[in-house]
Amino acid sequence: MKQQSKAYLFGLSAVLAWSTIATAFKISLQHLSPAQLLLYASVFSLLSLLTILGWQRRLGALLPALRQHWRRSLLLGAVNPFVYYLILFQAYALLPAQEAQALNYTWALTMTLLAVPVLGQRLRAQDALAAVVCYGGVLTIATRGAPFALQFSNLPGVGFALLSTLLWAGYWLCNTRDEREPVIGLTLNFLLSLPLTLLWCALTGELHAVAWQGIAGAAYVGMLEMGFTFVLWLSAMKLTLSTARIANLIFLSPMLSLFLINLLLGEPIRPSTLAGLGLILGGLLLQKLPARRLLAAASSD
Repeated sequence: MKQQSKAYLFGLSAVLAWSTIATAFKISLQHLSPAQLLLYASVFSLLSLLTILGWQRRLGALLPALRQHWRRSLLLGAVNPFVYYLILFQAYALLPAQEAQALNYTWALTMTLLAVPVLGQRLRAQDALAAVVCYGGVLTIATRGAPFALQFSNLPGVGFALLSTLLWAGYWLCNTRDEREPVIGLTLNFLLSLPLTLLWCALTGELHAVAWQGIAGAAYVGMLEMGFTFVLWLSAMKLTLSTARIANLIFLSPMLSLFLINLLLGEPIRPSTLAGLGLILGGLLLQKLPARRLLAAASSD
């Protein structure tokens, strides 16, 4: 198989897996609290990452990396997975899956905006316009099609969803200065965050027996969303001859996700969700469009 074909295969596999996650979150949260889902999913994610490192014969590199980078691993692990997924799962517990997953797609734009104060990057007029379009979509979804009324369907849920995008974007911006190998770094994050999650569950009284359905859901979430799929995506980005081609595959995920939400959860897809998601994806595409192409289009008009 050619290198680019392998990249597409890995990339599409990752996108397909991520498309199931919103549904898996909601099903799992029927049997687990957000903290319990984080705890059990983290265990399965850590096991999947250790399995991958074992298959790659790199388990021996884990202990030296831990000794060298334990402070960074603890700090980043406290952000992701601990705080990030705790907040994301809370958003899914409060919102319909279709709304939570659509709002979550604004993280890419959030990262661009956050890069201005964190990395000192300049904000282009194109980025500002994309922000207006994207957050117009957020407002459409959050108010269920009545943005000018400003009556939010579930303000805490929307707040948690948007806060999760801020944490996720901040985490990846911090990763730009991360010296660790990505898979080993992610494994260390999960390893050192697990005691934090365990302590949180103990303090909140959530260390008790749970239904097997919850464990099964957590296993699926942990292995796909948090573990194996990350490695698939990383492999696709390493193999591809064009990063943009692989990155654009992610735009397939939201519509596939909505189809599964409707099919498996029975949620009627609201017109406001489709309209808002269209604005969010349109804003992200606008942000990706080269500035010179925008100028050419404007001059032709």
